Amino acid sequence: MFKKVKPYMGEYIHYTRKAVLCVCVAIICGIIPYFLLYRLIVPLIEKSSLSFANVSISIALIAVFMVGNALFYVKGLSYSHISAYNTLKNIRISLQKKLEAQPLGVIQQMGNGRIKKVFTDDIETIELLLAHAIPEGIANMLIPLIAIAAMFFVDWKITLLCIASFPIGMFAIGMMFKAGMEKMDSYYAAGARMNNTIIEYINGMEVVKVFNRDEESYARFEKDIASYRDFTLAWYKVCWPWMALYSSIVPCIMIFALPAGGWLVLNGYSTLENFILIMCMSFAVGTPILKAMGFGGKFPQLNYKIDELEKIIDNPPLKQSQRKFEGTGYDISFENVSFSYDSTEVVHGINLSLKEGQLTALVGESGSGKSTLAKLLVHFYDLDSGRITLGGQDISDMSIEALNEKISYVSQEQFLFNTSLYDNILIGKPQATKKEVLEAARRAQCEEFLKRLPNGIDTMAKDGGKMLSGGERQRISLARALLKDAPVIVLDEATAFIDPENEEKMNKAISEIVFQKTVLVIAHRLPTIKNADKIIVLNKGSIAAEGTHYELLRTSEEYARLWKAAEESTAWEVKA
Repeated sequence: MFKKVKPYMGEYIHYTRKAVLCVCVAIICGIIPYFLLYRLIVPLIEKSSLSFANVSISIALIAVFMVGNALFYVKGLSYSHISAYNTLKNIRISLQKKLEAQPLGVIQQMGNGRIKKVFTDDIETIELLLAHAIPEGIANMLIPLIAIAAMFFVDWKITLLCIASFPIGMFAIGMMFKAGMEKMDSYYAAGARMNNTIIEYINGMEVVKVFNRDEESYARFEKDIASYRDFTLAWYKVCWPWMALYSSIVPCIMIFALPAGGWLVLNGYSTLENFILIMCMSFAVGTPILKAMGFGGKFPQLNYKIDELEKIIDNPPLKQSQRKFEGTGYDISFENVSFSYDSTEVVHGINLSLKEGQLTALVGESGSGKSTLAKLLVHFYDLDSGRITLGGQDISDMSIEALNEKISYVSQEQFLFNTSLYDNILIGKPQATKKEVLEAARRAQCEEFLKRLPNGIDTMAKDGGKMLSGGERQRISLARALLKDAPVIVLDEATAFIDPENEEKMNKAISEIVFQKTVLVIAHRLPTIKNADKIIVLNKGSIAAEGTHYELLRTSEEYARLWKAAEESTAWEVKA
């Protein structure tokens, strides 16, 4: 029952055991007053004397046990919550380690919404199951079983009458569980869809408003929310009749015992005292069993939720070793490299060499595989076949940390943390001095906009760097790369958001960062890579041509066409 959650409990499992024990004691304390009540009723039936002292003692003991019930119950829940929250911590740490071991590209494909839901919403829902379902569910099932066993010793005939309603209740519970399990997958899938749609709707609201796509965007938003509502209602619609049946039958264990038991007493087959005692004990059976059944439905959910969490982040880990960089020099070689997204091959048998100290550019239409090759070089994904080497060493034969030390990767979209711009640049080299950070910012042409900010380089970037424009975020990213000073530079359209006024300054900054390094540049603006040592023309995931700018103009129709389109785009103008 707890095979999925037990490994995550670790040393805190003993808190769960304590919680179960305390809740059991609490329930026992709640049962004993019924026996004390029986002691008060019997003398009245037998018409014997009942002293004030005995009544007072019984009432006092009832009060003591009721207080004990509350205290032990609270203590048990205290233990269960300690266990629950530490178990959630262990689950999050375990999933985080699995997530870190996966290729970064796979993590990006999962999307922020899905990852956020896994680490917050999905895991948080397990807390109720751990903190309440386990201790209360077990205790509320265990105590009634003990009480029923005791009832058999008092009078087995009346006890059988008491539990005669259980088969009906158990049948209803079984049917409810069966119906619930059949629809559980669809229910949680609908919930995940709704969550992702809501996040996408909020993130894309600016685009939706600007292009007047409110109706279309809201239609999908409404559809997925309605779908979740429909799945939920359909699930409950199937379960409600069975739930109503067992909720009304299980607690009423005297439904058969009262009339038939009275007949047994009147005909001398049972005593009135035993009948009253069993009636008192029955109050300790029905309600706890009903509570146990309420929690019983949570146990399949507990295993299901943890299983789903593990499946979401159950992709193969990134292929890497613990070896450091042991290559000679910083030449890069792609050897018969192939790669697929979702079983569709997008890079086909690429053979390519990048020489140390040279700038190699990748050009081609959108979807030709330029950014994919850059991401494969920085090991965002594992290859389908072939290999990529740095200094003769396979990048999968070194740790990702060792590879990252040798490569600076600057892409179109760079994330800034909600800390100061200074701290965001410092990520490139945490041990750098303030003078080095300021120099990197200057060389990346950040001084101009830093002067406008209220606190300069100490200004907070805010969530995702929204304090800055796209071009300003790229310059902060470039400052990181300058500070890092890695021997290999990968620029994936790093000047995409730079305005024409600052493009020349940015190109000078890039010239500084790439000096005497192994550089791979991906560019849509062909004039920016006109002087590259080598230009690779990609077409649908394959190399169509390679050479210098002037060589390709003579020998490659594909490059000549791209160059002509680039020249024409520079001549575009808006006429009033």
